[in-house]
Amino acid sequence: MLGFLNLNKPAGLTSHDCVAKVRKMLKIKRVGHGGTLDPAATGVLPIAIGKATRLLQFLPTAKAYHARIRFGVKMTTDDLEGEIIATKSTADLSLEKIEPHLSNFLGKIEQIPPAYSAIQREGKRMYELARAGEKVEVPSRIVEVTKLEILAWYPGEFPELEVAINCGGGTYIRAIARDLGEAVGTGGTLVNLMRTESCGLNLADSLTFEELSDRLTEGTFELTSPEQVLSHLPRVTLASSEAKRWCQGQKINLSQEKKSSLFVQVYGEESFLGIGEIVASEKEQLLLPKVVLAS
Repeated sequence: MLGFLNLNKPAGLTSHDCVAKVRKMLKIKRVGHGGTLDPAATGVLPIAIGKATRLLQFLPTAKAYHARIRFGVKMTTDDLEGEIIATKSTADLSLEKIEPHLSNFLGKIEQIPPAYSAIQREGKRMYELARAGEKVEVPSRIVEVTKLEILAWYPGEFPELEVAINCGGGTYIRAIARDLGEAVGTGGTLVNLMRTESCGLNLADSLTFEELSDRLTEGTFELTSPEQVLSHLPRVTLASSEAKRWCQGQKINLSQEKKSSLFVQVYGEESFLGIGEIVASEKEQLLLPKVVLAS
């Protein structure tokens, strides 16, 4: 098996739990995921099956979410999974007071990830250190948010804002909820998160575990092909003799138009072979094997 599963992750399971469940359902050991989702979050979790696990590093990094932020509440984890730090009645908070701050969260922004995160430090996850009572100082990082659109506003003692967010890899939506709450002076926390797009896969095409089980029983389940998930990479097709040499680890001199991308999809005359790396000079353009999947 070689391809991807567009899984609609349910709430309550870690990404690792989902990998283990898919491994059992498909009866295959080689399974990996393309981007962690917190246990409480739902939505698109790309799952690589078989040799496709070697392609995870080449998938597009753009992601999209629907998030619901509650104002007037601060949590240790920046979502409802943690403990309450402080609460503050904010019934007087209006959408008009929040809107001027949203532009500060667009573009390339500096963000401090939550202390309870899967980021590793000295071989341990940040959340492991935080749960052990250690003081966790999380370094800031530059992330990119390309869209922040208001979907709905729910007034009340602790009002809530629902937004659509498009962003690059490494962006923590919990941190946006926390920082937006700080910006308006009330504190804020994430109360609901659904990922609608990840690694080029969309929520509309995703499968729940129940749907996956039904398709396996009916014999109608099909993996998403590497070609579809890697469509952001240019494609190079080799003649049979070149394809054989490339699969054996040899460099191929390309006479085709120069590629602007460092990595490309490589195909033989009939099938996907793997990922190639372009090394170009003024005189030639060489295609090197990076990940060879063909036998």
